[in-house]
Amino acid sequence: MSDRVRVGMIGCGSIAMGKHLPSLAKLEQVELCAFSDMAPERAGQAAEKFGAPGARVYDDYRELLADPSIDVVHICTPNDSHAEVSVAALEAGKHVMCEKPMAKTAADARRMAETARRTGRKLTIGYNNRFRPDSQFMKRMCERGELGDIYFAKAHALRRRGAPTWGVFLDKEKQGGGPLIDIGSHALDLTLWLMNNYEPRVVLGTAYRKLMPGNGTASAGGSWEADPHAVEDSAFGMIVMKNGATLMLESSWAINLLDPLEARYTLCGTEGGADVKDTLRLNGEMHGRLFANAIQFDGKGADFAQGRKESMQDKEIRLWIEAVLNDTEPVVTPEQACVVSEIIEAVYESNLTGKAIYFD
Repeated sequence: MSDRVRVGMIGCGSIAMGKHLPSLAKLEQVELCAFSDMAPERAGQAAEKFGAPGARVYDDYRELLADPSIDVVHICTPNDSHAEVSVAALEAGKHVMCEKPMAKTAADARRMAETARRTGRKLTIGYNNRFRPDSQFMKRMCERGELGDIYFAKAHALRRRGAPTWGVFLDKEKQGGGPLIDIGSHALDLTLWLMNNYEPRVVLGTAYRKLMPGNGTASAGGSWEADPHAVEDSAFGMIVMKNGATLMLESSWAINLLDPLEARYTLCGTEGGADVKDTLRLNGEMHGRLFANAIQFDGKGADFAQGRKESMQDKEIRLWIEAVLNDTEPVVTPEQACVVSEIIEAVYESNLTGKAIYFD
């Protein structure tokens, strides 16, 4: 591959316009050369704002994939089309970044991972919270074993009132679920990555529809008007890993809670613990005394030495493009993202059956 990457965008809605395209446009080695969307006017607007001279616009993503000059495709479509479009792109010889969650179903996620292995193309999923400064700091601590054996953790994805009432977020057929598959997948991915533990043994889950929809519920996005049987407003899971570690997963778009936490984690290890809300807090015992330390980010610490100030989205996209150029493994691997989808599906299945779901 040359020192430049030609990128095509499939799906030109808010996540593409607000995250992927602005970050890609900052990279000198990237040429945004093709855009596709079911609404042609959206693709045209994206091309006009971010496209390279001569950028092409397509109604059908398959026409974009037929262009042999495109190296990388970013997929920002509803969840139910992630697998279809990703598999087609990989088969067409493209490297793929697909927005989270990996797929609507675990079977589709596994199909995506298998296709990437078979074609030798790179595949990554847009779990951008790994690229926050606190996440990167915490990952280095975990890799050095500073928390010891992490045997209990929580993945937090709770909003007091914050259902996304726009787009297709409330459409179960297109999305596969509500807050669990939406914001819960972010928190679960982040926590599993910090634990470096991707071997679940058993999952027990519950889901609720208590504060939605269509009843005038106060929400940042307005009242819910979806079918009352569409998606859950809250879902919770207990995951026991094969090594005995326990992970509690909590997700909600609407819950009567004064201290919501979104894309946050709590880690408890044999040598220390950590959690993050407004800042990263470390705790443990030292010389017979308990301690708690707050680690400062966002300009409050001595970060000047790193010489680069990036948003988590910019860092995510830059490292992905560098992985393509340098032929290295992406930060978020398809195998890791596949486990996230498998656990989420197990929580939903456990809720429906009332039984614990065991993994082979």
